[in-house]
Amino acid sequence: MLLELESAPAPKLLPRGIMRANVFRGPGRFGLEEKAIPEAGYGEAVIRVRLTTICGTDIHIVRGEYPVREGLTIGHEAVGVIHELGPGVEGYQVGQRVMTGAITPCGQCEPCLAGDRSQCGGPLGGWKLGNTMDGTQADYVLIPHAQANLASVPDALSDEQVILLTDIASTGFSAAERGNIRLGDTVAIFAQGPIGLCATVGARLSGAAEIIVVDPDINRLRMAEDFGATMALQSGPDVTERIRKLTKGRGVDTAIEALGTQETFENALRVLRPGGTLSSVGVYSGHLKVPLDAFGAGLGDHTIVTTLCPGGKERMHRLMRLVESHRVDLTPLLTHAFSLDDIGKAYDLFQSHGDGVLKLAIRVS
Repeated sequence: MLLELESAPAPKLLPRGIMRANVFRGPGRFGLEEKAIPEAGYGEAVIRVRLTTICGTDIHIVRGEYPVREGLTIGHEAVGVIHELGPGVEGYQVGQRVMTGAITPCGQCEPCLAGDRSQCGGPLGGWKLGNTMDGTQADYVLIPHAQANLASVPDALSDEQVILLTDIASTGFSAAERGNIRLGDTVAIFAQGPIGLCATVGARLSGAAEIIVVDPDINRLRMAEDFGATMALQSGPDVTERIRKLTKGRGVDTAIEALGTQETFENALRVLRPGGTLSSVGVYSGHLKVPLDAFGAGLGDHTIVTTLCPGGKERMHRLMRLVESHRVDLTPLLTHAFSLDDIGKAYDLFQSHGDGVLKLAIRVS
């Protein structure tokens, strides 16, 4: 359940044209600074942010494990209202409530037209917000290629109901989609953080008959059962053997790796049946090795796929329809709420994994 924000003093009045922004200054150094409110150029829009959150990728950034330039505003998830529309953006109006995906493809380049929208313009090019341009942990954010990326939010849906669709839900669901899960399949999902939990929901929506989830945290395992897992196992040195026994030695049709560590990747590979698919959505920050025995020396007919969160307004509208039809409710993942002024405290809690935190709602306006 989403916690109520504690009462806090009103933010100080900023000079006209100035906003608050959470800025990266180097490994371990970040915090709120004043920046100029962006202006919309051709094909762009400026959103006044209402709600954002913190992603595990943001933690990699602030630790210096994923390189971005100093002075960058962090964050890539946002629900807000249109503040300004640049020339060439049609069908929208100032004041309209919208959301945008973490991935903001142009919709016109070769990768986009080939269906690889996350790779817009080149490798990882679709991820711009909080990566190659200022992100969403601010009062205002500039949205590129606005025509392709602004998704209007129905009045019936709250900010909290849709904020997680911008990244972790799209990513987790895509792990199931890319994993080629078929009706009646057996699936194993390693790690039940926010993305892993969304992958569990995605496996259920895809028609998996058996969904085996693995995590060291008993509370996350309980939530996974609420989200559709049929078997919840605590992590341990014998977990792959236990899954093998559960599948009578056959292995699983699809294994989803949702953490980004050598251990979880290797375990996912070890429980995979010959001809099965390993779907990886973890963000790896070190060397990754493939054990030859688990890989069948390259002869196991395995498929290994990776996913970067699908973006674009059509994807956002599809996910919102799942929420509108009550097929998906991700609000239980929002375990804590903070104001933008307290974003430093929010990062401390999120990095510590304390107090049962899963995702944080950062209320901006």
